[in-house]
Amino acid sequence: MIKREIYMKRIRPFIGTDLIKVMTGIRRCGKSVMLELIKQELIESGTDPAQFISINFEDMNYAHLQTAKALHKEITKKASDINGKVYLFFDEIQEVKDWEKCINSFRVSLDCDIYITGSNAKLLSGELATYLGGRYVEFVIYPFSFAEFIELYKTVAPDESIQKCFQKYLLVGGMPYLANIRYADEPSKQYLHDLFSSVQLKDILKRNKIRDVDLLERIIAYVMANVGNTFSAASLARFLKSEQRTVAPETLLNYIKYCCNAYLFYQVKREDLQGKQILASNEKYYIADHGIREAVFGGNMKQINLTLENIVYLELLRRGYEVTVGRIGDKEIDFVCHKRDEKLYVQVTYLLASDETIQREFGVYDNIRDNFPKYVVSLDEFDMSRNGIKHRNIRDFLLAEEWN
Repeated sequence: MIKREIYMKRIRPFIGTDLIKVMTGIRRCGKSVMLELIKQELIESGTDPAQFISINFEDMNYAHLQTAKALHKEITKKASDINGKVYLFFDEIQEVKDWEKCINSFRVSLDCDIYITGSNAKLLSGELATYLGGRYVEFVIYPFSFAEFIELYKTVAPDESIQKCFQKYLLVGGMPYLANIRYADEPSKQYLHDLFSSVQLKDILKRNKIRDVDLLERIIAYVMANVGNTFSAASLARFLKSEQRTVAPETLLNYIKYCCNAYLFYQVKREDLQGKQILASNEKYYIADHGIREAVFGGNMKQINLTLENIVYLELLRRGYEVTVGRIGDKEIDFVCHKRDEKLYVQVTYLLASDETIQREFGVYDNIRDNFPKYVVSLDEFDMSRNGIKHRNIRDFLLAEEWN
């Protein structure tokens, strides 16, 4: 079990407080492991494990607790036998009907510290916001970064170079469970395919009561094929029309939103850097894990430019940046990243193989007059930094402790 310190250092200040700690992210990205890491820290700081109550709601043994009333009764009973503070760990809480009422009641009536996980971005909207407004902190958990991947892959292939590790990462991605099957090609592909089917069925179809499975599958295939490309609902509608499916753009946007809520895709808005405004159309989408894309759709190596973009985008999110695509005149910057007072720009390309490519990738910064760090990231081994714009090899960029 690796330490996942990037998340632990954010969660740690809230351990022991009365705020509810909520961890969300795509199914199987390591949220349950985060609960185990928190328990470990509590035990190391002297907490008795007898004070823990843990329930994974995907375990059939707890199927009888999938209503707020049943869960409330069970936990109240168990808590009465515990001396001192009670630590509650609820995994995949969205399986419990009206769970928000229950959690709020525990917070009010018990001396407790609550940790919950869920696989849906809308876990904290609507109802919950009403019951728990201002009383929770949310942490989005992502699949393994390249640094975390290396840590585990080296246990399977200790002699592999960083270059070889990265080639493997390009194909299999960062889903934690793959280490258990030693990153073997076919089993990894099978696992990722099955994981994708599970997200599609449980977190998208069932949760949103979608009946038109064929339409959902076509939309997901289209978004996967166009990861990192701007497109609009209108262009997707035209594509479907060419396949004899007439669908309203509104419906398409809803289906894509359901996929984003299940953390399968992330939407990135475009920002006009001169007018300082968010543009209303033609967003980009990236997938939660590029390994899933390779297993389901293929083409990670053929479209390596987009795969590299996807990897960098997820790394920016992991490090807490808010990310937009920047437009300035007729040029576009892949990522404009904000975090409190920090800002940085990142342009991603496969190789700076010609003068024309170098001019295009570095030239996007020509009209940006501020002094925030500007990067061009590629697979080139040689440093091609120029005019105050930093060039980095993508592996070095992903493994850097900080960017400045």
